[in-house]
Amino acid sequence: MIALHINIDHVATVRQARQISEPDPVTAAGLVELAGADGITIHLREDRRHIIDRDVRILRQTVQTRLNLEMAATEEMFGIALEIGPDIVTLVPEKREEITTEGGLDVIGASNIMRDGIKQIRDAGIRVSLFIDPEEDQIKASREIGAEDVELHTGCYANAKNIAELDSEYQRLVSGAETAHQQKLQVNAGHGLNYINTQRICGLPHLRELNIGHSIVSRAIFVGISQAVREMKEIIILNS
Repeated sequence: MIALHINIDHVATVRQARQISEPDPVTAAGLVELAGADGITIHLREDRRHIIDRDVRILRQTVQTRLNLEMAATEEMFGIALEIGPDIVTLVPEKREEITTEGGLDVIGASNIMRDGIKQIRDAGIRVSLFIDPEEDQIKASREIGAEDVELHTGCYANAKNIAELDSEYQRLVSGAETAHQQKLQVNAGHGLNYINTQRICGLPHLRELNIGHSIVSRAIFVGISQAVREMKEIIILNS
């Protein structure tokens, strides 16, 4: 069965809009775990626009499933990951001016900081995943650099403007998943997934985990976070 990891960044986004203490993403994490989530995902950005250091430290102590820390490949972030010890580190590209992550990581052009950081993370017993576009050369480079997982960027699929584009982007993901499996990488996927387009994504070959956040937090405004998680879990169960 495909695991569902819930990204709770946007609970923190609402909190940071007022620079106060609520809503607390730590509380949200507990609720989504009770509702059936298989893991908690957080992105500690360099500008701390939503998740902050305090959240990461408390969540490491309280998460009962798996904690996936998304982060840029910088010396600061590698240091934090080694100190905190999440279950998974997912390296993602990051630009200060972007609203959300806009594309996959360039693994082919990986810096020495990234290469050395991945080795340190793995030596510490932490699983390493790379958020990449479903391109053969990036997938093979991910294997070469030491990743154990790849998270295929589903943003182009999610943003497709017509059926032809949707089908084309889905086939790119199918090919990417097959290549990753051949490279002995665990296949995960995420970005822009919602209660409609996730159904088809569940059909990707060898898919093990989905990372979904914004749509679930948005749905939670109307039905509550526990119900929002249960509805997404049901979609995954019915389409796996």
